[in-house]
Amino acid sequence: MYTTLVLIIVSLAAQTGGPNDRNSPVVEKIKALSFMVGEWEGEGWMQIGPQERKTVKVKESVRLKLSGKALLVEGLGTSKTSEGGEETVVHEALAVITWDPKKEQYSMRAITAKAGAVDPKVETDGTSIVWSFETPVGGAVRYSIKINEKRQWLEIGEFSRDGKGWNKFFEMTLSKKK
Repeated sequence: MYTTLVLIIVSLAAQTGGPNDRNSPVVEKIKALSFMVGEWEGEGWMQIGPQERKTVKVKESVRLKLSGKALLVEGLGTSKTSEGGEETVVHEALAVITWDPKKEQYSMRAITAKAGAVDPKVETDGTSIVWSFETPVGGAVRYSIKINEKRQWLEIGEFSRDGKGWNKFFEMTLSKKK
């Protein structure tokens, strides 16, 4: 039993690297997302259904965690309740992105204060990231993030009932602060 446990631990360490192994396959895959790392601030808009578009102030904090084996993304959006009104939170989210060496794909757990958790599909080409998921009421949502030539974070959110025609409901442009 002890020998089996040791073999399992050694096997897992070989796949993901030890805590200080900065050359592990997982670390290398997460490096492909390093363009997102930093403290970002800016503005955007959101429109859910027939509601009026809301202008939002957005902050995104993206940090490498677990010796470079995970990316922690925290987002906060605020909007004024009325002209000259108070800023209120309209979006609060947290996500962890890792690399699954067994499935050979990114793994993401995204959680919002209002909508709960999703495990979206994640794709990247090293300069952009797209994450998408099916909604419980039918249809799909996808978010696309890229860094433009001005080094700004551009993100759009889209919804599709059929996976073919996409309608934009969210857009933001952020500048890196740190």
